[in-house]
Amino acid sequence: MKIAQIAPLAERVPPKKYGGTERVVHALTEELVRRGHEVTLFASGDSQTQARLESVYPRALREAKFNDLYGTNDLTMLHMGVAYELQDEFDIIHDHMAPLSIPIANLATTPVVATVHGPFTGENRKLFELLRGPNIVTVSQSQLYPLPNINHAGTVHHGLSMEHYPFSAEHDGYLLYVGRIAADKGVQYAVDVAQVLDIPLILAAKVEPIDLPYFKQYIEPRLSERIKWVGEVDEEERNRLMSRASAFLHPVVFREPFGLTLIEAMACGCPVIAFNRGAIPEIIKTGVTGFVVEDVEGMIDALHNIGTISRAACREHALQNFNVSRMADGYEAIYRKLLGDEADS
Repeated sequence: MKIAQIAPLAERVPPKKYGGTERVVHALTEELVRRGHEVTLFASGDSQTQARLESVYPRALREAKFNDLYGTNDLTMLHMGVAYELQDEFDIIHDHMAPLSIPIANLATTPVVATVHGPFTGENRKLFELLRGPNIVTVSQSQLYPLPNINHAGTVHHGLSMEHYPFSAEHDGYLLYVGRIAADKGVQYAVDVAQVLDIPLILAAKVEPIDLPYFKQYIEPRLSERIKWVGEVDEEERNRLMSRASAFLHPVVFREPFGLTLIEAMACGCPVIAFNRGAIPEIIKTGVTGFVVEDVEGMIDALHNIGTISRAACREHALQNFNVSRMADGYEAIYRKLLGDEADS
């Protein structure tokens, strides 16, 4: 098949640090190339891929210090326009920029698969319900719940190439949070847990300008020798921290569509304790790879039992259920279903 993959311009593919969508796009693109498909990746010019790379700008917008990373800036609009201008070159277009790209995708004559990496909201609901041209893929069953009346092509869990993630059967006794420091991520609750139990906590997370008020009110005043914020780290350091943490805390307070760091932590052998929101129960196997809990008290109770979790079982679960081959199988099946007899291998 001739397949276009359209990634956001905000981060490089794969990202240097934060960037879950870009990490998934990279894994999928490289696997599709390995399987013999003709893949064109529309991404920033500094992206690294075995596919044919098409770009309207030489580096990621974050690297270029753009203020409007995810909005309708001129470069992003050009990026989407160029990709769809070339639509006749492809059997299928796989768009990872929804909801921003849905209006242009709705006008495409080439079949479009649009993976929604973020949540469905009250603001974007009508966009997905009324512009039904793109075939929407959700990244979890939970994600679809608030919006059943869309052109839903299927659900495909994220997968990554995690065989080389560092594994450790031992740990260094600290708790870990990775991602963004933001109110919807509930980072303050991870701090609550660490302080109640007097266990060291490392926050390896970025702070976006919009989240600075939250950081300054709820996190910064509580930083100490025991509660350390190390900022945004690269993949190598993040994986090292995961492999040596006693537990990975994920106190998310919104209906999270997936949670990529959870499968990465488990691949490193780190048990995960997360609040029961959105897709969390689809990712964590309670009592085997960690615990799904309801609140801070449940997280504290789970940490008292963290020694019952096999770190080897965490890795096995992640590699078996969230590998890139399984993800690519899911997308290939959707591509072929949409193309019918025209699809080839």
